[in-house]
This record gives sequence, structure tokens and C-alpha cells, in this order.
Amino acid sequence: ELASRVGVDILEAGGNAVDAAVAVQFALAVVNPEAGNIGGGGFMMVRMADGTTAALDFREKAPLAATRDMYLDEDGNVTNKSLVGDLAVGVPGSVMGMWEAHRRFGSLAWADLLAPAIALAHGFPVRPRFLFSLDSAMVVELAADPASAVQFLPRNGHPPQVGDTLRQPDLAATLELIRDQGADGFYKGRTADLIVAEMKRGSGIITHRDLAGYT
Repeated sequence: ELASRVGVDILEAGGNAVDAAVAVQFALAVVNPEAGNIGGGGFMMVRMADGTTAALDFREKAPLAATRDMYLDEDGNVTNKSLVGDLAVGVPGSVMGMWEAHRRFGSLAWADLLAPAIALAHGFPVRPRFLFSLDSAMVVELAADPASAVQFLPRNGHPPQVGDTLRQPDLAATLELIRDQGADGFYKGRTADLIVAEMKRGSGIITHRDLAGYT
């Protein structure tokens, strides 16, 4: 509901459908990351009022260091590394996809489309839909990562409750860099450094070259 409201507000402010889609995507990254996030990717199909059509592919890409057998163990058996851990991560496309969609078809200022998501990241009331994502299996996975546990399990290792205010200051800071620097605020600079540092910590393989080269 919170993200849908953002889209309606953008339309009422004079934005077009692409503006609304971009703003909702970033809002969902805050209030329902299972449905929209800045670490993933996707597709967009566009038909503007004047009949202009386009299809945009901003799916994740394999890192340059990816290999054919990277998810097999020494005996050739499939592991869970394609699903869990830093090796499972593709080079994210969501931010570049939103940037390109806005560059080609958007009408409002880029910063205006990020503003609602940033405000939500500074604090939003938890709704049932958000908690639906945090089932018992997900809680176990989140608990295994200290940063995730601090963010999503604030009640002594348990998820927030409906009505709690969830604050995500690190996400807000990242969104502010994207607001100020566009796609470069994610694929270069501080955010890129943090992603690469996490890859090194968790045996992932995404590099600065992967991030800077995403198209």
C-alpha cells in the first residue's frame, strides 16, 4: 500500500507512467524488498501515449569471473551456492534499469522520484505484507548474517511487529547517493566499494569492473 501510494502521488504531481514505475520500484525496495530491490534486476515494457514502444532488459548479469561449474562441489554435485551466499549474487541491474527508463521516458526530476523511497527508508510503519516475506526459513537465513539480522530482526533476533516503525539508515544513505549521482551513485564510488568489500568478505566474485561495466 505504501509503495502504491507513492505511484499515485507521482501521477498526481504530473509524472507519467514511467516516472511512477521508477518511484514505486525504489519505494518497494524499502517497504517490500521481496517485490522490488536495488540488488536485483528485471524487465520493463513501455508504450507511451504517442505510441512509442520499447522493451528494456535490466536483468542481473553473471560476473566476469563466473565459471560453468562454480555451483558444483568437487564430486560434480550441485550445491546450494546458487541460492545462498555471496556467490549467488549477479551484477545488479535494477538501478541502471530505472536510470535508463527515466533518461529515455521520464518527465519529472530524478531526485523527485527517489525522495519518497528515501523518506520511507528513514522510517515506515510495518504492514502485514512486509512480514509475510519474513517466514521462518528467511529468518534463519537473515540471522546468519550480522548486518541483515540488525536490519530485519530488531526485536532481539525476531522480526518487527505490525505497527512498529522500521528504520533503514544505511539504505537511506545508499538511495541518497543514487538520488545525487544517478546510476554512478550505485555502480561507482562508495556503494560500489561496499559491494566489493562484501564480496571479498563472503567469497563472492563481483568486482569494480563488473559494476562499472554494467549496461
